[in-house]
Parts: sequence; structure tokens; C-alpha cells
Amino acid sequence: MELLSSTKVSGGWLKRYRHESLSVKGDMVFAIFLPAQAESANVPVLYWLSGLTCTDENFSQKAGAFKKAAELGLAIVMPDTSPRGTDYPAEHESYDFGSGAGFYVNATVAP
Repeated sequence: MELLSSTKVSGGWLKRYRHESLSVKGDMVFAIFLPAQAESANVPVLYWLSGLTCTDENFSQKAGAFKKAAELGLAIVMPDTSPRGTDYPAEHESYDFGSGAGFYVNATVAP
């Protein structure tokens, strides 16, 4: 796993990582907000699954949730919605298929 960035925000840390995913057979990215409380104790975690065509950065840049998460001692995990740069057949023919089309499924063959 590779740390891409680490930014101090709302008294906690926003970190972005890239990791190898066996299920998608390629690299994936996720971000995590860690409140200050996470340095000394386990904290609850919210997994935010963004919508179609979003990346892990949509929520972190637009939601404004980190101040409240810091107050509550809540970690937030924001995975990317889709593998990027895979060059699947017809991947770039439509915005709602292929790169950026997040459906959160694990199918590897057509039905």
C-alpha cells in the first residue's frame, strides 16, 4: 500500500492511499479521515460509497463533513468507485460504464 497524500484537516488527518486489488486485478485508491482520537484509541468508522462517476475525492472535497466527524471521533473511509485505466472493451463509450461507473459489484463475467 502506498501513501499518496496526508493533509491535516479539522484537527484530524485526511490520507489517500493506493493499493493493489486482487478482485479488480489492478490498483485502487481510497481516502480515510482519521480524527485525533484515532491516535490513542479505536474509533467507529463510516464507509462512504460515492455515486456514479465519482472518485474518492468527491466526498472529501465537497461534503464538509470532517469538522463534525472530528467532534464525534468518527473515521470516514472513502473508496474510489471504479478501477481506472483498465482498458476494458467499450470502457470509454459511455459515462455510465467503465472508468468511473461505480456499481459496487464483483461480477467478472456477463450474466
